[in-house]
Amino acid sequence: MDRKKELKQQYREIPIEAGIYTITNKENGKVCVASTRNFKTINGVKFSLENGGYANKKLVEEWKAFGKDAFVFEIVEVLKPKEDPYYNEKEELAKLEEKWLDKLQPFGDRGYNSEKK
Repeated sequence: MDRKKELKQQYREIPIEAGIYTITNKENGKVCVASTRNFKTINGVKFSLENGGYANKKLVEEWKAFGKDAFVFEIVEVLKPKEDPYYNEKEELAKLEEKWLDKLQPFGDRGYNSEKK
């Protein structure tokens, strides 16, 4: 099997996991807390930041100003799915994100998130 096919197969075999990740600016310490239903989408986030299409405009501005090498992505918690028939992944992910927003307080000068009112 050629290398490209091998890499595609490896990618397909990675389990789909939901959870919380951070994007940290190593230059100024600012943090963005974000959630995803599939960590594989983080590459798409990087692409969006590179092209200015990411929803968080403050983060996009600093991504352009500092360059991609000034930022680090880190998975901080993986959502553990439950076998409960009433389990709602979206709700559980929102609760988990709220927990990390409370913990890291990435608002104002400390980060890129906006406080919910």
